[in-house]
Amino acid sequence: MVVVGAGMAGVQTAVALREQGFTGPVTLIGAEPHQPYDRPPLSKAVLLGTAEGSALDVDFEGLGIELLLGREVTGLRPADRELDTEAGPVPYDVLVLATGAEPVRLPGAEGVPGVHLLRTLDDAERLRPVLARQHEIVVVGAGWIGAEFATAAREAGCAVTVVEAADRPLAGALPAEAAAPMTAWYADSGVELRTHARVERVEPGAVLLDDGTRVPADAVVVGIGARPATRWLAGSGVELGAHGEVVADAHLSTSVPGVHAVGDCASFPSGRYGERLLVHHWDNALQGPRTVAANIIGAATGEPPVVYDPVPYFWSEQFGRFVQYAGHHAAADRAVWRGDPAGPAWTVCWLRGDRLVAILAVGRPRDLAQGRRLIEAGTPMDAELLADPARPLKKAVG
Repeated sequence: MVVVGAGMAGVQTAVALREQGFTGPVTLIGAEPHQPYDRPPLSKAVLLGTAEGSALDVDFEGLGIELLLGREVTGLRPADRELDTEAGPVPYDVLVLATGAEPVRLPGAEGVPGVHLLRTLDDAERLRPVLARQHEIVVVGAGWIGAEFATAAREAGCAVTVVEAADRPLAGALPAEAAAPMTAWYADSGVELRTHARVERVEPGAVLLDDGTRVPADAVVVGIGARPATRWLAGSGVELGAHGEVVADAHLSTSVPGVHAVGDCASFPSGRYGERLLVHHWDNALQGPRTVAANIIGAATGEPPVVYDPVPYFWSEQFGRFVQYAGHHAAADRAVWRGDPAGPAWTVCWLRGDRLVAILAVGRPRDLAQGRRLIEAGTPMDAELLADPARPLKKAVG
């Protein structure tokens, strides 16, 4: 058994195999030299120097999991049941792809001094002294990572400008009405947000926008999205989707027999939402491995395969607010608000008919917890009762 990728999805797959009774050899291959670590603290505690690292608390030796770290995988040859790596071929009987995602780079910015990404532990450690020097920083992209980094940079005392090509923050993640109230969070925190701002080029000491504006920058942090880390699979026969992701089935198996895929690198069909989902969030990397492990073991014991159809969930800490989201709002036909979006705590609920399909909660974790369970259960809701922020969500059923 070989798992490629030593992030959360890969580690949890190896652990789940052992927890569910797999007794054969398990090898976990990671491209980075570090002990496997958790990514969310990178944009918070590690970046600000309040934590030295975020290594996962897993006894790999005790579990009998062999770690091959600092070894990049360069190809897959299913006919030979072998992986190609920088250190030579690695054979497998069953393979799990858990290579995650890689950041999208800003065209033309490669090699320019002072340009940074924030995806790995090394990225965070390179950025930590930048924040400590309280530089003028330009963040390209007002998505989740951009907002979290801007929050940390302000906490460190930096002057921060965020430039976003769209008309609002989180344009690719949330509908306009839900993201609009978040615009004020930037100014309230002392961050300058420039929307409709496309980067023409980056030069030492400045970011030039396409309208001719020159924004001073001691450092530039790029947060314009991520794409599945699957380019090494070219020519392998593993089917890739429109975004370069591995196309997995409802059991998280790929188009190649004996090869499974989980986490940020794979999409899966959702019966709940009637479309294929590609989820780049921590909870997906935590939940999916249990399904993969169960199906690998079940294939050997004759158990029926387990279907993976979660309610997607993620959270973000930004500008003094705890933001949580569950579900998939693209399936909705209307939105119901709970609370004043100008205030410190509010919720948006998205419905399809009378069923809750997604929820965004700002500073209302109880709404999120109850809403997630209601989505999972497919409980009919009463929209009028749902709009009352004083009423518990679970009491707003139809």
